[in-house]
Amino acid sequence: METKHVYTGKTKDVFALSNGNYLLKFKDDCTGKDGKFDPGENSVGLKIEGVGKVNLKMSIYFFEKINAAGIRTHYVSANLDDVTMEVLPAKVFGKGLEVICRYKAVGSFFRRYGEYVEEGADLPEYVEMTFKNDAKGDPLVTKDGLVALNIMTEKQYDDIKVMVRKVTRIVADEMKARGLDLYDIKFEFGYDKDGSVMLIDEIASGNMRVYKNGEYIEPMTLSKLFFEK
Repeated sequence: METKHVYTGKTKDVFALSNGNYLLKFKDDCTGKDGKFDPGENSVGLKIEGVGKVNLKMSIYFFEKINAAGIRTHYVSANLDDVTMEVLPAKVFGKGLEVICRYKAVGSFFRRYGEYVEEGADLPEYVEMTFKNDAKGDPLVTKDGLVALNIMTEKQYDDIKVMVRKVTRIVADEMKARGLDLYDIKFEFGYDKDGSVMLIDEIASGNMRVYKNGEYIEPMTLSKLFFEK
């Protein structure tokens, strides 16, 4: 099948396929700073050999489970040897939006609201959305804000909220089965030509905060633990 390069991303390159779908090529480039891996950073800081394949392996695992659960995603198929994933075409909301589901009060949530909550306190599948904007520190945006800015409809927002909770439960249950605790996770959603919402991008260890016995697990360690027999 013919491919045409359309975009070079930080951790993935994107190619258009002749069948109308797209091909994502996972790279070993990682976000970080001063040579240290940090999923929260917005620029490429280092290369970790094999990380692209590890991220794709986890993405395949979860996308197949999520598709089987009847939740719409952009995932079509993948080739682990080529480190590529075929996906359906999707538009992003605005210039990119992250959707976070939180089970525990940690990270930026605790930094914002620490005077009202203990660190690590339980949260009821709390969902928040942030604009992908490095210069502005990925600002939070409300449902009313998204609707007022014509970035999404109320229905799209409500659909995403339901979907992200279902997907997070799938990930959390898989972690729990391995003795691991999911604290929070971030996803990206897009929509098709009819406006229907779908889960896009990847589902990798660098997009989630996971603990074991109260200790935070680094993403690369998490990937190894997750696939241990």
